[in-house]
Amino acid sequence: MKKMLTVIASVLLLLTACAPNFQKEDQVVQEEDEHGNEKAIIPKYKISDEYYRTFMPFEPGEARGLVVNNLNTRYDIYEFETGLMRIAQNTFDTNRYVFKEGQYLDGHTVSSWLNRKYTEAQLKDRKLTEEENIGLNPADPGTGDIDARNAENPIYLSHILEHNYLEEVDGKAGTYKLGGVVIGLALNSIHYYQKEAFGATFETEISHETLADEGKKIAQEIVSRLRQMDELADVPIAIALFEQKSRSSIVPGNFIAYAAASRGSSELSSWQNVKEKYVLFPSSEAQNSHRDDLTWFQNFKQDVEEYFPNFNGVVGKGFYLDDQLQKLSISIPIQFYGKSEAIGFTQYVTGLVMEHFPSYVAVEVNVSSVYGQEALIVRNPNQSEPFVHVYQ
Repeated sequence: MKKMLTVIASVLLLLTACAPNFQKEDQVVQEEDEHGNEKAIIPKYKISDEYYRTFMPFEPGEARGLVVNNLNTRYDIYEFETGLMRIAQNTFDTNRYVFKEGQYLDGHTVSSWLNRKYTEAQLKDRKLTEEENIGLNPADPGTGDIDARNAENPIYLSHILEHNYLEEVDGKAGTYKLGGVVIGLALNSIHYYQKEAFGATFETEISHETLADEGKKIAQEIVSRLRQMDELADVPIAIALFEQKSRSSIVPGNFIAYAAASRGSSELSSWQNVKEKYVLFPSSEAQNSHRDDLTWFQNFKQDVEEYFPNFNGVVGKGFYLDDQLQKLSISIPIQFYGKSEAIGFTQYVTGLVMEHFPSYVAVEVNVSSVYGQEALIVRNPNQSEPFVHVYQ
């Protein structure tokens, strides 16, 4: 995951199309009620107003690592984490708040909350009290037809992700305290289950409407529980719902809604719908819902294939916000016979990017071979000159 974060940070620097300003970092103090003040570093430089500065030295979240096991694909893992930061901007200003990974929900707590609830008989059998019955997913009665049980009581909640946001203390320059918490709830659009250990895997689909309703109920219960923690009793809390794709999907899921509880309140405000989604190019969804965008992509793809007549591996992933294409990421895996060929092909593709795609769309093209990454082309919205890098 650390390697992935390093790559992400590198790409974001490229997308800004400007050189970093290497000023000295700010040394600040984070207020901690129980452990005293802790010295830390918060960089002065921000690569963009769209991103938060990060509290340093980096402290992994208390539940770090669970996301890899609980989400269906690496695409969902990446989007769930980075998309949650994007959702946080609706509540916490990037110029005022500093990001820190979640420090209040540990791995044991998250795992316990992800469990199913127990029936009275199951509690008795496990010698547990009702206070220990803290699973947030529906109970499985354990008797009757297993397919019917899983259809009626699917596992909705697959993961809980916590992000913390720190703010400067009034009148104490350089001193920071917890200013708010953002919680992401990853929800299953498909519930997978097995009828016997190591047996075949079966699945039952969960409708978008049902998923959203159940997610909002779970979110309200989580806010109530967070308010019982002394450290979180009086800070703003935002919760966002993320709908996972299937295990076979090659595009990530997306956030569908978010709500916030004001300082000290246990009630979430009215839910706001989030109109985000990822679309594969080419695909039937692109054909049915985004025909103009597909036409641009197909024309680009056709011209690429003229350079390599026997090649048809151009694949794109479009990010949509409010049904408007915001960014198109394109992958081109090619077998090159030399670096000069790779350079010539990169120049050719760069021209196609500028020719085929409207200026308001951000376009990123990754050219690769069996030896790894060969070239990166980035054209930001309304940018007359794209960034091009050929790897050595």
